[in-house]
Order: sequence, then structure tokens, then C-alpha cells
Amino acid sequence: MPQLLLELFSEEIPARMQANAARDLERLFVEKLKDADLAHGKVQAFGGPRRLSLVIDDLPAAQADRVEERKGPRANAPDQALQGFLRSTGLTREQLVERDGVFYANIDRKGRPTPEIVAEITEAVVRGFPWPKSMTWGIGSLRWVRPLKRILCQLDGAVVPFAIDGIQSGDLVEGHRFMGSGQPVRVSGFDAYRKALADNFVVLDAEDRKRTILERASKLCADAGLELVPDEGLLAEVAGLAEWPTPILGEMDPSYLDLPAEVIRTSMRTHQKYFAVRDPKTGALAPRFVTVANIEASDGGLAIAAGNARVLSARLNDARFFWDEDNKAGNFERWLSKLDGVTFHAKLGTMAERVTRISDLALDIAPLVGADSEKAAEAGRLAKADLASGMVGEFPELQGIMGGYYARAAGIDPVIADAVRDHYKPQGQGDDVPTAPTTIAVSLADKVDLLLGFWIEGEKPTGSRDPYALRRAALGVVWTVLQNNVRAGLYKFLTLASRGHMERAGVPWPAEHHEPFWQALIHLGQPRETHRIKDKNLSADEIQKRWAHIRVAMEDLVAFFADRLKVLLRDQGKRHDLVDAVFALGDDDLVRIVARVEALDQFLKTDDGANLLAGYRRAVNILKAEAKKNPNESYDGDPDPARYREAEERALGKALDDALATLEPQLEREDFTGAGESLAGLRAPVDAFFDKVFVNDPDPDVRMNRLRLLSRIRDAANSVADFALIGG
Repeated sequence: MPQLLLELFSEEIPARMQANAARDLERLFVEKLKDADLAHGKVQAFGGPRRLSLVIDDLPAAQADRVEERKGPRANAPDQALQGFLRSTGLTREQLVERDGVFYANIDRKGRPTPEIVAEITEAVVRGFPWPKSMTWGIGSLRWVRPLKRILCQLDGAVVPFAIDGIQSGDLVEGHRFMGSGQPVRVSGFDAYRKALADNFVVLDAEDRKRTILERASKLCADAGLELVPDEGLLAEVAGLAEWPTPILGEMDPSYLDLPAEVIRTSMRTHQKYFAVRDPKTGALAPRFVTVANIEASDGGLAIAAGNARVLSARLNDARFFWDEDNKAGNFERWLSKLDGVTFHAKLGTMAERVTRISDLALDIAPLVGADSEKAAEAGRLAKADLASGMVGEFPELQGIMGGYYARAAGIDPVIADAVRDHYKPQGQGDDVPTAPTTIAVSLADKVDLLLGFWIEGEKPTGSRDPYALRRAALGVVWTVLQNNVRAGLYKFLTLASRGHMERAGVPWPAEHHEPFWQALIHLGQPRETHRIKDKNLSADEIQKRWAHIRVAMEDLVAFFADRLKVLLRDQGKRHDLVDAVFALGDDDLVRIVARVEALDQFLKTDDGANLLAGYRRAVNILKAEAKKNPNESYDGDPDPARYREAEERALGKALDDALATLEPQLEREDFTGAGESLAGLRAPVDAFFDKVFVNDPDPDVRMNRLRLLSRIRDAANSVADFALIGG
């Protein structure tokens, strides 16, 4: 069957956009083929420095003939409506089909040739392509990431004829800008296309380019007795910069090795796209680097390596200047004073105000995680100071890391220095989670203050937009709490954080308010001065409104944490509905929630669990039906054993008494596996009850008693989790 080959050839595509562009090309094309009822086989998409390519196997030569059903007016509609419908379909009144009082037209559609459809799809995809940034050029209206030069489009080896803004489709492909033949090559089919590119020094597949870079760079290092420092992100980026990647081993001035390794690696990676090299015996950086050229130089890359070494030296010379300047005595206090003039966010005040909140919050969180309160507060105070340093100004990626170095150089307690260094962690999946108590306190304070502040101001993530990385911050809180078995609820952290945001908003701490939720706030955390309150003349109504707004933000943020926990557990193979079922109990202790979810997951995988879930649903459905019929009736309360008529209801009543007697202490001591076993004991008596007992007995007292038995089944299950939220 015919194979489609498409190449969109342009000026250089930014490396960071290539992978997504290849995926978008595949997705858009496949969606439109489906809309056109064109079946197909294997699909491959490729992104490179100057081209997006697509190959689709086993396309039909044409669409199949089909019948399209179109809905028309009702049979009793005015004649004008019917006549208009007939004109639009080209049918007569006799050819319409009446069904349920509505006219339908069955229109025969003859299948169109696939090349004709492919031409239309290609133009639609190109004109509507979702580049993050695009441009126009010349006098045309077409937008593309960079000027589009050529379109290769073939079906079964034959050119699919069309033009987009004057760019005519064809069968020509261009090779490497410098090493290729210099002339376009005519190809027919994907195999010939791929070979023509390889013959002209273009590696089509990004994975092949990455493999080439890694293998050849590793060999260069190994031959020199060294080892390449792995960097997946950089590998993906340089694979998008070179069509014919050629690793070259260069040398750097060894005198720069006294700079922190992170500074050297960041300078290499960020500005120059070089790989760092290390001594495999010591793990220390070696005075070498690997750069990836886009050509095979006649001198083996010596001139390229020398030029790159000079550029790197200039960069590292700047870094040395910043390092020396930043290590001068008294810089921390000077940097902190500078933060007064740095706006963190227009709605959230200055960075200095945020530092105060983090320090206060770290002080309050410290006892919850076993940290020294004074050290946690000092670490929180110093955590953001390096944002005003020269090195972080040049290399923002090193925030925190440089603060840790500078704190140690200044003779600050190593525990505090480590907390400054690591408080941003974890910054993504696979990143280290802080384990030192002081670092945990500052890390949680940083992220909880960030999240609550943005939630209060209504700056929440929407769709794919998350400019302040709030999803990452929430996951960081979840990971840190779980990995360190921190036994404090989310509301505890948020309530402690709310004090700083009340002060920021000019809302006094509710020391004399009598609502239980807010009264509890007084007893959380350590005493605070109140001089930071900006406006002490707010009316009582305004204060109430602001308190209520903060509380709503906290409740919504806890739901957001639940969503992040679902993402985390889903990645571990857990069911998201179980997280909902456990969260519905009102628990906000993440450690306990996960323990419940894991025990519930294991329980529901057993026959007892699956059958009890079915019995629970049957009981709840009966109770719901009765509640609809008798909305003023309540089925809560204990059943009366004297009204049991059948052996099965007596057995169920006893089983429920036994289960409920054991469930409460099991749940209190967090023996969730034991609680599952207690529920499992209900499976047989519940099954027998539904098999043998008629719930809606004619005797109203017996019926009420049996409904109360069902209510106890529901209550027993719901003490472990809200079983109503558990899927099939």
C-alpha cells in the first residue's frame, strides 16, 4: 500500500522546539487522516536542525465510498425548511427517511483520491502549526518558526502536487549545509530519502544523533583516561544543533579548577554547550571538555577545540571575578539589604518581605520536623541572599548552590549553609529530597509560603500554564513530607504560613476571634510581634472577609495537593480514585493518606475486597432509593437485635458489631492492613444477607431495622475510605 513521505525544510529550528514539533506534526496529521476516514499503518516523525519529516505506511489509494447521514427538519416543519434542506442535499422528498418524526438524508459520498486529501491536510497542518514562536518573511502571509524553504511530499514515490505561499511541493532533498554535495537530490520513498541524507552528512533521527554523540564523546574521554559527565538535557540540546554531530575533546586552563564544580559545569553547559569531563578515580572535574561540532574538520578539530577553549577561559575568568567579589566579608548582610528593592511579585511584595515570611515559617515548622528552631529561622533568613550576588546574577541556575558555598566560606554553621544550598530541592522528579531537619524546615517554608501566597492572590496554574512552577512546588512538598515521614497535616503548614500573609494583607492575627477554626490559629507556632501589620484600622467586616478569603484559598490549595499526590501515586501504579476516597475523610496527613491508599489498594485486589465493594454499592443504592421515597426518614442509628427475623441478618448484625469494635482502635493506631482484614470479615455475611433477606419487608419496623443494617455496612466501609468514590 502507498507510503507517504513529507519533509518541511527550513532555516535552523531552535533545538528546544524540535522534539515537540515532530510530535505535533505526527499528531496533527494522524488526527486529520482519521477525520478523512483514511486508515494507515506505522507513523514515524523526525525533528532536526533544519527539517521536520514524517513517514506514514500503508495508506489507501483513495477514501472508501461512504454514506453520510444528515439530520434535517422535523416532519411537521414549515415547507420552506424542508425545501431548503432538500436543496442543500440535492435529494427529493421521496429520498428522505423519516425516523421519530424527523427527516434524515442519506447522501452517497464517493471516496476521493488520497493525494488530493494529503495535499489539503498538509496545507492545513502547515498553516495552523502550533509553534511557540513563529515569523513571517518576504511578502507572504505564511508563519513558520524560521523561513520555510522547501516541501518534499510523495505518496507511493510520486509527488503530491500542491503549493503553499508559492512553495511548490516536490521530490528534492538538501543535505548538510557545508559538507553535502551542494545540490538538491531527487529521492523516491523513505529508504532512498534516508540514504540520500546520510550520504550528504545528515543524521535524520534525533535518537541516532544522541547515540553518536554519546558513544564518540565517551570514547574520546576513555582514550584519555577520563570520563564524560552525563547530562541528558545537554545531550538532547546538542543533538538538535548538529545534523552531523562530531564530538571534539578540548583542554581548559587547569587553574580554573579551584572554582566550584557547579560554576564550571554551568558555564560550560549554559553558554557554550560543552560537556564536562572528570577523573573516574576521584570524581573531580578534569581540565578538559567535549564540544560537539557540526562538521568533520580536516585537522581533526584542533582549531575548533582551541577556539572553544579561549571562549571558555573568558567565561571562567568572569566567574572567577564574581567568585572573588562575592566572598568578601559582610556580603550576606549587604545582599539582604538589596532584597528590599527587589520585587518578588507585584501582589506579593518584595523579596525581603518574602524572606521574612520564610524565616518566620521555618521557625514554626522546625519543631514539626525535629529541627533546631533558631538555626531554621537563620537559614530561612539567608536562603535567598545569594540572589543579589554577582555569580547568581550571571548564572541564575546556581541560586542556593552558591549561597551554600558563600555561607561556608563566611564561617556560618554548616547545618545552616547546607540548608541554604539545598532548600530549593526537590526541583523535579528524580531530584534529591532534603533529609537534614533544618533543610526540610526551610524547604517546606519556602514552598508553602510560595503556594499559599499565589493562591490567596488568585494566581493559580491554569491548563498548561504554570509560570511560577507551582505544580513543581506542590510536588516538592509532597515528596519531602513523604520521604521524611513528616507527621503534620497540610492545614497545619498552611495555617502557620497564613500568619505572614495576613500581615502582608494588613489583617490582624485573630487572637480574639471566637470561630473555632481561627481560634485554633492562636495556638499554632511561636509568639510573633504585630508591628508588621500595615493597617490596623480595618473594619470588623473587612477583617472577616479577608480571613474568609484566606481560608477558602487554603481549602482550595489542599485540593490541589490532593491532585499532585494523585499524580505521584499514579506514576507508582496506584489508582487515583483511591486517593479521592481517602481524602474525602477529611484527613490531611499525607503520610497517613498514602498508608491508607496502599492498604486499600491491596484490600480491593482481593476477592473479599471486590465483593464487599459490590455489597457496599448495593446497600448504598437501596438507602438512596429509600431516601428519595421518604426524604424525612433517617436510617442512621443501631438496629434492634430483637427485630432480627432471619439467621442471615443476625449473623450480619454480629459481624458488624465485631468489625466496628475492632475498626476504631485499628484506625486510631493506623493499622490500615488490619482494618482491611476487619472489613474482609464482612464479605460473607453481607453476601448471605443479600442472597436470603428481603430488605423491604411489609412490616415497617423490620424494614427500618434492615435499612439500619445497610447503613451500618456503609458506615463501616466509610470509616476506612469513602467507598462511594471508588471506581469499578
